Amino acid sequence: MSIDVGGTFTDLMVDEPGRAATMFKSPTTYPDPIGGILGAIELAAQARGVGVEALLGETEILFHSTTRAINAVITGNAARTALLATEGHPDILLIREGGRTDPFNYRVPYPAPYIPRALTFEVPGRIWADGRVHKPLDEAAVLAIIAELKANKVEAVAVALIWSIVNPAHEERVAELLEEHLPGVPYTLSHRLNPTVREYRRTSSCAIDASLKPIMSDYLRTLKARLEGRGLKGQIFAVTSQGGLVDVADLAERPILALNSGPAMAPVAGRFFAEAEGARTAIVTDAGGTTYDVSLVREGALPWTRETWLGPIYQGNLTGFPSVDVKSVGAGGGSIARVDAAGLLHVGPESAGSTPGPVCYGRGGTRPTVTDAAVVLGYIDPAFFLGGQMSLGREAAREAIAREVAGPLGIGVEEAALSVLDLATESMVHAIEDITVKQGIDPEETAMIGGGGAAGINAVLIARRLRCDTVIFPDVGAALSAAGAMMSELTTEFARTAFMKTTAFDREKANAIIAELAAQAQGFFAKAGPHARDKRIDFSIEGRYPSQVWEIDVPLRGDGFAREADVAALIADFHARHTELFSFRDDGDAIEIMSWRALARCRLSDPTSIRLAQEGAVADSTRRPMYFRETGLTEAPAYRLEHMAEGEEIAGPAIVDSNFTTIVVNPGARAVRRPGGHLVVRSAA
Repeated sequence: MSIDVGGTFTDLMVDEPGRAATMFKSPTTYPDPIGGILGAIELAAQARGVGVEALLGETEILFHSTTRAINAVITGNAARTALLATEGHPDILLIREGGRTDPFNYRVPYPAPYIPRALTFEVPGRIWADGRVHKPLDEAAVLAIIAELKANKVEAVAVALIWSIVNPAHEERVAELLEEHLPGVPYTLSHRLNPTVREYRRTSSCAIDASLKPIMSDYLRTLKARLEGRGLKGQIFAVTSQGGLVDVADLAERPILALNSGPAMAPVAGRFFAEAEGARTAIVTDAGGTTYDVSLVREGALPWTRETWLGPIYQGNLTGFPSVDVKSVGAGGGSIARVDAAGLLHVGPESAGSTPGPVCYGRGGTRPTVTDAAVVLGYIDPAFFLGGQMSLGREAAREAIAREVAGPLGIGVEEAALSVLDLATESMVHAIEDITVKQGIDPEETAMIGGGGAAGINAVLIARRLRCDTVIFPDVGAALSAAGAMMSELTTEFARTAFMKTTAFDREKANAIIAELAAQAQGFFAKAGPHARDKRIDFSIEGRYPSQVWEIDVPLRGDGFAREADVAALIADFHARHTELFSFRDDGDAIEIMSWRALARCRLSDPTSIRLAQEGAVADSTRRPMYFRETGLTEAPAYRLEHMAEGEEIAGPAIVDSNFTTIVVNPGARAVRRPGGHLVVRSAA
């Protein structure tokens, strides 16, 4: 069972051996998202003709992703957190790493640190870069700081001391004192969480993680208790922003991994469906009710970044953790359309969410959205929304667009609805151009994955703007992130900072480090449970040329250095990787290895088994009025995706409906149902 809590809907997928997967959607509930989760589970139980307790009692594994962590940071609702830094270094979060998007704009205010200076405390004591103790830890000063923490009613503590990654003794002793004199207050030690040599990144990740511990621990504890109270006996795994899974107990210890966790699963699922069509490079889109998430899968590899900012680049806060690179814009099905005082149309980023939702939902919404525009144009069947779970008010949507858009612009209602759709399309195209054209990728040479409940409304229009001919709509696309969690791997990364130059390479020390990391990975596998399979450990190093500022990641070919040839292979791979990234290499220079990493991963389910039921080929298309710019108002056929035969082709203008999405096949486009259950649309006009 996989659950993805989105801004508008909570998606649920249920998969069990010998049966087709099933998909359900329930409105996300605020401020208690667990209510929406239970609502989706109740729908699944009803479909199976059993009670919630019976369904949860049969569930062996539950995957879960949530926006609770990112929402807490963005809204400023994270815990009141203090930072304990080395004496003389209280401004790490303020100074950051420098950089600004506009070097000539001096009116941009300097961003405030994630933890204010008023809650930053300097700890006397100092470790040298080689691990020697330069100045002993002043425990009396630490106890005085703890007294101040109590007086300030601090809810969490981040401990980030200089060079703790080489010698953690001072951080470990501070932890002991916190546990003894500030019991019950969670803390994070930087060397345990993120053992990187980058001081700001290590401190920033430590601060963010600590600030999330109270809220995420409470949420995960409540989620586990309420689900177990309704009969769940299986394991709960949480989705991470690194495209993997961790046990919820581990997430409670490292809640920073939950940031952007939901969107990170879309590329995982998108890669699977792109490979099914033979596409090595794919634009993966996930159009929900609130946001439009885009990512690029190149040569079958997930997109990675170490520059994950919470907020604008240089103005927000750097997480300091590698994560799946997903860009988001405020353009989804619930994006609100408005005309400003100057007569200009805007769509998003403000969203109607699930409460009150678009006007057509009939829940009190008064401002028109992209969904309302699609209903007015005849693309969405008001009687078949969410497979008939909801009926939509077309006249209410029409009146809202007439009042808020058509009237102020002085155009017809259908033209106004098309304009709303066109503007949303442009926002989405620009987001895709940022990850393709601006990175030297020609969209014409890629396939596009249409994921998310709102993807099918304008995916063909987006593809045409990008000159991308192939659009793939997975049958599970309406819950792409939830499906991605089932296809993903249980992962965790172990790291060790140890400086070594290739000109003085110590094979014995290197092998000892790798053996230590491998032992940690084996311990992780032991905790994964009986369902773990396809276990694998990937070793890599972070290295650089001397005097370079930034390191690059280079995978190791094996699990150690038995011969000098293994060292030579690493050197060759570093030069090749450097050439790939920066178009030059320096074969005559030494390589400085800064850290060693091991990524442990295993699977908990078979991704090839995750597909929806085929209801049987039935030639049951109906016709209904639709409005296209090329044709005006026309009677066009509407097909059911579940009833289409494998290999069946249709020509636009047409609509392909499924229980959770609507796919618009615009005039001039053609669509075919593939054996894997997905729909492939050729967008060429």
